[in-house]
Amino acid sequence: MRRRGSGAKFLIAALFMAFLWGGITAGPSIAASTLTDMGYTLTDLGTLGGASSQFVDSNAKGQVIGSSRIGGDLTNHDFLYSNGTMTDLGTLGGSYTDAIAINDSGQVIGWSQTDGDLALHAFLYSNGTMTDLGTLGGSTSYASAINGKGQVIGNSQTDGDLALHAFLYSNGTMTDLGTLGGSTSYASAINGKGQVIGDAALTGGLTSHAFLYSNGTMTDLGTLGGSYSTASAINGKGQVIGWSQTDGDLAVHAFLYSNGTMTDLGTLGGSNSSPIAINDSGQVIGNANILTGYSANHAFLYSNGTMTDLGTLGGKTSYATAINGKGQVIGWSHTDGDLARHAFLYSNGKMTDLGPLGGSYSTAFAINDTGQVIGIFHNAEGDSHSFLYSNGKMTDLTQVVSDLFFVDTFFASKVLPSGQIVGNGYRDGHERAFILTVPNK
Repeated sequence: MRRRGSGAKFLIAALFMAFLWGGITAGPSIAASTLTDMGYTLTDLGTLGGASSQFVDSNAKGQVIGSSRIGGDLTNHDFLYSNGTMTDLGTLGGSYTDAIAINDSGQVIGWSQTDGDLALHAFLYSNGTMTDLGTLGGSTSYASAINGKGQVIGNSQTDGDLALHAFLYSNGTMTDLGTLGGSTSYASAINGKGQVIGDAALTGGLTSHAFLYSNGTMTDLGTLGGSYSTASAINGKGQVIGWSQTDGDLAVHAFLYSNGTMTDLGTLGGSNSSPIAINDSGQVIGNANILTGYSANHAFLYSNGTMTDLGTLGGKTSYATAINGKGQVIGWSHTDGDLARHAFLYSNGKMTDLGPLGGSYSTAFAINDTGQVIGIFHNAEGDSHSFLYSNGKMTDLTQVVSDLFFVDTFFASKVLPSGQIVGNGYRDGHERAFILTVPNK
């Protein structure tokens, strides 16, 4: 059973919230700033006239993009929520838009159907205007990432829709990044300098290699001796991580490409390793086999030329999911006897068990630079709840939001530098996007 508040406090809260939330179905933005004795504030981002809305992404300033039902609940439109107002992004003439990312300047990218819903084109929404980025000659284009300067990367079909090429959109122009001799390329990430990574087909099209596109040139990053490689992330300094097949294509290893050299990060004694993320200090996290022929993986931190096994919480397996700018790592690990799976925080050489708050399962998936962690756990009844780990304390966010604001099934998706938490919840059977401000204690 879900616990509720009690006594006079519960009655006052119930009456106030019934008044506050009474007419919420079509409001553009409603803020629940009640129960200030607890220090929490919940902002319902509202809708575009329909009954539901959904969070997709947010920037460091707390601007949010997502999707909302419009009046009549017959279709969805995407929105930008900024300074208390939800704005309909519109479309490129068709009926559907899919916004996927926002930068810290409030510029939004995604793709939209065009007139008559005959094609999908990438778009950039900036200063109240949605711009069609066009294509590389084909019928379809998709945006995949944007940097702080408003440079957009993505992929587009070429003339006759015969191939898919990576593109860079900058200063009003879409540039075809080309290939490494084959027919296709794919862009996956861009940094603040406008350097783009991805993978591209070689001549003959039998395999692909990771590439770095910088200053107008696509560079083949090569491999670790095998036939295939792909790049997955790039930091502000232009350091690239990815994975590559090794000699004979017998194994896959994580790599770090820096200053023109691809470095094999190795393994923890087994055959394979894979990277997850890199920070601007060049620290890489990932996961690696610990023994040849043994299926168990351990999380690793690669820093200053050394791969460190982060160990486990007593079980056979651990898995890293994210790293912040200070080198703190989060993820999950099995406990003694592999009977449970717990979230962990690795900091200053120590793995801390964050616990599951009553159940046997938890995993951490996001961390900010102040070390605040969010994730998912199962409570004693087996229900999935979101948690916040901050200042050494684990808080059940789903229970807090339910108790204070009568919102069911709140799930945190992202923790901002400010400590605000963005996610989705359900009220009266309808999904809504929320911003939760937590007390600083």
